[in-house]
Amino acid sequence: MKRFFSLLLAGMIGGGFTFGLMHLAETNEKAQTPTSFQAVQTNFKNPATGTMAFDFKEAALRSTPSVVHIASIESKEAAMKRSQPSDPFRYFFGDGFGSPFGGNAPRQGTGSGVIYREDGYIITNNHVIEFADNIEVTLHDNRKFKATVVGTYPKSDLAVLKIDAKNLPTLEVANSDEAQIGEWVLAVGNPMNLTSTVTAGIISAKGRDINIIQGGDAIEAFIQTDAAVNPGNSGGALVDAQGRFLGINTAISTQTGFYQGYSFAIPSNIVTKIADDIIEFGAYQRAYLGVGISELDDDYAKELGLNFSQGVVVESVEDGGSAQYAGMLPKDVIVGVNGKPIKSVPELQETVGRSKVGDQIALNVYRNGKNVDVPVLLKSR
Repeated sequence: MKRFFSLLLAGMIGGGFTFGLMHLAETNEKAQTPTSFQAVQTNFKNPATGTMAFDFKEAALRSTPSVVHIASIESKEAAMKRSQPSDPFRYFFGDGFGSPFGGNAPRQGTGSGVIYREDGYIITNNHVIEFADNIEVTLHDNRKFKATVVGTYPKSDLAVLKIDAKNLPTLEVANSDEAQIGEWVLAVGNPMNLTSTVTAGIISAKGRDINIIQGGDAIEAFIQTDAAVNPGNSGGALVDAQGRFLGINTAISTQTGFYQGYSFAIPSNIVTKIADDIIEFGAYQRAYLGVGISELDDDYAKELGLNFSQGVVVESVEDGGSAQYAGMLPKDVIVGVNGKPIKSVPELQETVGRSKVGDQIALNVYRNGKNVDVPVLLKSR
């Protein structure tokens, strides 16, 4: 798996695939009138083949009123203070709005967002609004509002906005842990200067770490889908076939800057934890294990004399951290948390990231030929 992603990332320099955060300049977005209904998944049988298929009409109607358009504008004053040379990578990664050739022109861009609470809280990607001094939100019924930033967490590329509105339509939240590979999903957003757009696909993989967010403690455990996602979809909703919120669409795999087969969404379980913390405390209250880790693979398993090759190896234990107090040791192999199997670093980071400071979790650890359960009281850093 490491080889797969390194080839794609290496190709970014030579004109091959790149993983890009999805935002390009788009303007004059318009919305449509919302419809009220009860979301139901409908199956129908193709008389020619006798096979079952899904009818996504209800899921699309349920989800589109809760997805908004976001326009982000940098002030002239901020643009004048910013002086940087042209950098082609910024066209994909967040600073290339409006002027991919560099310069000090105010940056502009658009993306999508998901109404999280009926009293005006909206979730989007941090990269959609990180440069903005002015943010305008357009609802599905064409009403426009100025938005303020409640808080952000760049290490998961999430942001929470607030508009002065009440009785807004929201989505039921699905448990992203229960989503299965092969399950149908819809991507809802405002791509390529279009109003509310819905595309369908399946979940191709879970727990993807594509190294798109900078920082060693970034939380990346993306849901990978083949639903078509394009610039402007950033911050929009990934929903299941019942129209329930499953994630925030964030990145694409591409040669051109447009969709070419795979898109990536932040799972709802980590999105809601971060958003709830930002709304309640003004910032994400992240819990840490306090360990340096690496992913177990077949070669490393042979080196360690193990007869299994999935899990997370503890390489170091931080002084004063949660793991040290719990008695964790270097070369412990974490294979489960709270009864849930852990096969990769992204799975561990997401699971711990959803926990609260002060929570006690049970790590299942392989140590000296035995499986042991280690209770860990989580601390902040």
